[in-house]
Amino acid sequence: MAASRSLPSLFPIALSRDNTILGQLATYEMSSVSSSILNPRSSILQVTLRITEIFFSLQGETSRVGLPTMFVRLTGCPLRCGYCDTAYAFHGGRTMTLADILSEVARLEPRYVTVTGGEPLAQENCLALLRELCDRGYSVSLETSGALDVAQVDPRVSKILDIKTPGSGEGDKNLWNNLACLTPRDEIKFVLCDEADYEWAKQVLAERHLESLCPVLLSPSYHDLPAKTLAEWILRDRLPVRMQTQLQKQLWGETPGH
Repeated sequence: MAASRSLPSLFPIALSRDNTILGQLATYEMSSVSSSILNPRSSILQVTLRITEIFFSLQGETSRVGLPTMFVRLTGCPLRCGYCDTAYAFHGGRTMTLADILSEVARLEPRYVTVTGGEPLAQENCLALLRELCDRGYSVSLETSGALDVAQVDPRVSKILDIKTPGSGEGDKNLWNNLACLTPRDEIKFVLCDEADYEWAKQVLAERHLESLCPVLLSPSYHDLPAKTLAEWILRDRLPVRMQTQLQKQLWGETPGH
C-alpha cells in the first residue's frame, strides 16, 4: 500500500485490499483555476466601464433620426470642442460591469442602441461592449469624435464619425486614417459653426471623395449657425450630403437624458 501514498493528491484513487483500482482517475480539482479560463465569456461580462447615463429616447441625428433608441453614454473625453453639449459627461459617472450595462439595456427591449459619450472609445472596454451588444441582436451605432482609432470596432456596428472642423477648436485632432475603416453602413458628420467651417467641410468633401465612402451629414452648431442658413448653402452648392438638425433639442432643449 505504500505505493498508493506516493500518488499525487490531485488524483485520488480508491484501492481495494488486493490493490484493485476501483475508480477512474478523478477530475482535476478546479476550484483554484481562474474563472476566466473556465468561462471566458463570463469573465468578459465582469469588465467595467464608467457610465454617465443610460436612457431611452428618440434618436435625434443620423439616418436613424426619430427611431426609439437606447443610449449608453460613456464618461470621459480627451477633446474639448467649443460647442460641446455633453460636458457633463467629461467627469463623474458610475462604474458598471458589462453584465449590468447589458441588463439595463435589455430592460426596455429596444431594437436600436447607440453608444455615445463623451468619447466612448477613450475607454478600452467600449470595444467589448459594442461586440456584446451586437451578439445580442441589437442594431448598434457608435458616435465617435474621429480622433481615436476605429479599426478594432466590431464590423457590425454603424460608426458615426465626427470630423472636427476648425471652428470646433479641435480640428487638429482628426485621425484621417479612420476614413479607410469606413463602409457604406457608416456615416460621416460635420458640425459647422460658421461659413468658414462650411467652406472647409466642402473642400474636405471634394478632396477626399467622402460621399463615395458613406453618407455625409452636415449639421449646424446649435448656438452658432442658423439651420435655415446652412440649408440655403447646401442647396446653392448642390452638395451630395444630408442636412440634419438635432431633433432631441427641438423637443427637449439641452436637458440631459435625451
